Amino acid sequence: MDREVVFAKTLEQIKKLAGEQGGFIQEEQVRDAFAELSLEEEQLQLVFDYLKKHRIGIGEPVDPEEYLTEEERDFLQGYLEEIEMLSQCSQGEKHAITLSAMAGDISAKKRLMEIYLNDVAQIARLYAGQGVYLEDLIGEGNVALTIGVEMLGSLEEPKEAQGMLSSMIMRAMEEFIQENAAQEKMDRRILEKVNLVTEKAKELSQALCRKVTKEELAQETGMSLKSIQDALRMSGFQIEYIENTQP
Repeated sequence: MDREVVFAKTLEQIKKLAGEQGGFIQEEQVRDAFAELSLEEEQLQLVFDYLKKHRIGIGEPVDPEEYLTEEERDFLQGYLEEIEMLSQCSQGEKHAITLSAMAGDISAKKRLMEIYLNDVAQIARLYAGQGVYLEDLIGEGNVALTIGVEMLGSLEEPKEAQGMLSSMIMRAMEEFIQENAAQEKMDRRILEKVNLVTEKAKELSQALCRKVTKEELAQETGMSLKSIQDALRMSGFQIEYIENTQP
């Protein structure tokens, strides 16, 4: 298998294991996981830096509070107080409820989701500070929890439920963060395109002492007519230096 593929898969396995261990992993676990790749010490340090950047503690859990805004702290405190009674459950009760949920009992599934609400909130804390709201992370995690509980029937043992649900919750939050980052990148590109067209239109408008047409701007700047039309559309047809901006 390609070395890069093995590296990526190993990294995902480490992140999954860290989630199952409460958001941290031992240094030796990381070294053992990458042993077959024979990474140099400098490369391993990059792995440790990557894990820390993604809120995964090395040897002990990170303090997620430092990544929360004051508004998020207030929200989290109120949310945890709201679900406190719902989430309380002994290990024995949790085991029995999980068994019933695996067998398809509707009331057991509902109760199990309530029990795991606190887990969702705690996992969301680990992903805070990455460009999305804590409340949205909890929302995504709760959706993943709902889906996961419906899939428990595929498990062989109740003890597998914790790991499966935690992994699904973490994956949902990671994907949400990635999607948000991709959208932000797209938004920046759109803004850059609009700003460029606006700047070029302003220059030509000042030179001609009038508004310019899309065709004139394309001819003078070498930009494609489509790029100019796209920028106009994305600006809501509000580039003042171009005439006839409506489609």
